[in-house]
Formats: sequence, structure tokens, C-alpha cells
Amino acid sequence: MVIESAPKSTLRIPGIFEIISRNPEGLTLARLSVLLESPKSSLLNLLRPLVAQDYLCSAHGVYTLGSRAFSLASGIISTRRQPSLIRQFAHDLAAATQETVIVAVLDRAAALAAYVDVIESPQLVRYSVPAGVTRPLYCSAAGRLLLAFQPEDWRESYFKTADLKPLTARTVTTVPELRKIIAEIRRTGVAFSSNEAVEGAAGIAVPVRDAEGTVVAALLVAAPAARADHNRTLLRQEAVLAGGRASQALGHRQVEAVA
Repeated sequence: MVIESAPKSTLRIPGIFEIISRNPEGLTLARLSVLLESPKSSLLNLLRPLVAQDYLCSAHGVYTLGSRAFSLASGIISTRRQPSLIRQFAHDLAAATQETVIVAVLDRAAALAAYVDVIESPQLVRYSVPAGVTRPLYCSAAGRLLLAFQPEDWRESYFKTADLKPLTARTVTTVPELRKIIAEIRRTGVAFSSNEAVEGAAGIAVPVRDAEGTVVAALLVAAPAARADHNRTLLRQEAVLAGGRASQALGHRQVEAVA
């Protein structure tokens, strides 16, 4: 098998960003040409579209990084740090509630909530589930939370195509009722489910947002239904606090309402 090498022009683009990032004061076309060992005419053909798309800025013949380059870098760093940072706050939430805490993310292809991290409760009677398990979006607390904060067109597509099977006697199986639940979650930022996805189990889920405000995960407190119902106020308070702290760690800043 023969693997074709990438065009030289394509390989020069990462080099442009790397060299300019090392020179925050900026570089001229002539200096870039020397450092990249590339003809100025060829290099200019690469620089122009990067400037047009705000990946680079050009002022007085000097090239510096643009806003979209910084946004891209922030997203890459955030993605790399997310799992370990969220896990830290999941542990804090588990310690505060003494209940099982789960980090869930959206599996878009399957339209399911995937449990990617689990910190089990130390109590003898507890909700226990291994990492890697998935739950439907329409009836689980984490699933509903993740569904609520997807783009509207994605939510609408889900409402039209989802098979709302009853998993317990209390599972919501009608789209109008599910729409009301999702609207309430969007309003409050908290999702609750009891005896709907799993008989005898309940959960409270809150969002974890990144620097752009996108919901990247759900923090879920899961417990036996009777205990969750009894301690619902406390579990909600601790979950909201942990979700807010995890979001701040990922760069999210809450916008204060102006009176």
C-alpha cells in the first residue's frame, strides 16, 4: 500500500501557527518566509485566507494570531482537561451527598446518555452501575438534561424519531409530556427522574458547561428512589453547586442579569 504524503502547503499551515505563537509581537511576511523556508508568493497565498477567516491578524505588514486561533486553542485545552477536572468535582459531590455520582455525556450517534465516570456511594444500600452503561434520553435524569441543552433542530429531530418505550410503570411515553419536561429543565437547569429509567432508582442531573457555554456533560446524583425523594432539596443544592464549580473550572463564566 502506498500512502501519499500531504501537500507541502498543507504542512506549512501548522508551522505558521507554531512560529507566530512563539513570537507574540508578530512577524512580517519576509521573516515568515525565512523561518518557514517558503517563497513569499506561496506563503502569501496561505496567509490571506487565514486572515480572512480571523485565524490571523495582519496590521502594518505584521502577522499575529487572530481571535479564531485563540478560540480553537481554548477549545483544545478545554477538551484535554475536561475528564480530570470534572472527575474532581464529581468526587466532591459524592462526598457531600454520600450518594453515587455519575458523569454522563451525549452519544449523538446513538442518541443516548453514556456514563463515562462513576463514583459509587459508600452506603450499603446504593445505586450501583459500571462506567460505560447507557441510558435513554427521554426518561433518565442525565439523558433529559443533555437533551434539553442540544440545539433546537437536534431536539426536534429527536422528538420526531425517538421510540418512547415504557421501561417502568412511571416512564413518560408521550412527546407532549416530554416537551414540557424538557422546557422546564431548560428553565431551571436541573433534571429529575424517579422510577422512570430504572425501577427503585432516582437521579438529579445538572449541566457542566465549557468556556463557550456549551453543555459538555451532565453531573448526575443517583440514589435509591425513596432516599432521593426524601433528600431531594439537599441533593439538588449540592449538585447545582458542583456543576457550577466544574463549569467554572472549564472556563465558563455565568452572565449576571442586569436589572
